[in-house]
Amino acid sequence: MLGALNAVSHQIHSFTNEGYINAASVCELLTQVAAFYGTSIPITIFLDNAKYQRCQLVRDHAKSLGIELEFLPSYSPNLNLIERYWKWVKKRCLYSKYYPDFAAMKSEILNRINRGHQEDKDELASLLAWNFQTFNNVTFLPV
Repeated sequence: MLGALNAVSHQIHSFTNEGYINAASVCELLTQVAAFYGTSIPITIFLDNAKYQRCQLVRDHAKSLGIELEFLPSYSPNLNLIERYWKWVKKRCLYSKYYPDFAAMKSEILNRINRGHQEDKDELASLLAWNFQTFNNVTFLPV
């Protein structure tokens, strides 16, 4: 599963398949996001440094759709709001839960994504806030 999270409205766009996530999957998600928002507003998507996200195919596809891609520093998942969201979904759907088959598990995850913003609006508002630690008046000393 791949997802894109609107940092302002908390609207989720997800792409699921039953195979591996690869560059073609990312391109499909980008197409979905571009179709939803159209050309009325600029779209910037922040991604981590997975190879299948940084490849030329994804970059070219994003450019053709008018989407700007920004890549976060390595090992910084807390800067990516979608990573916080996936952690919340996993906690709600996977921790200490049994599903008789893959279809049941997939269905519960998709239902949680679809219902989450109505049922857990306050919790998600707190979790998906733009609160990032900043360092003001920092002096770096040479070593």
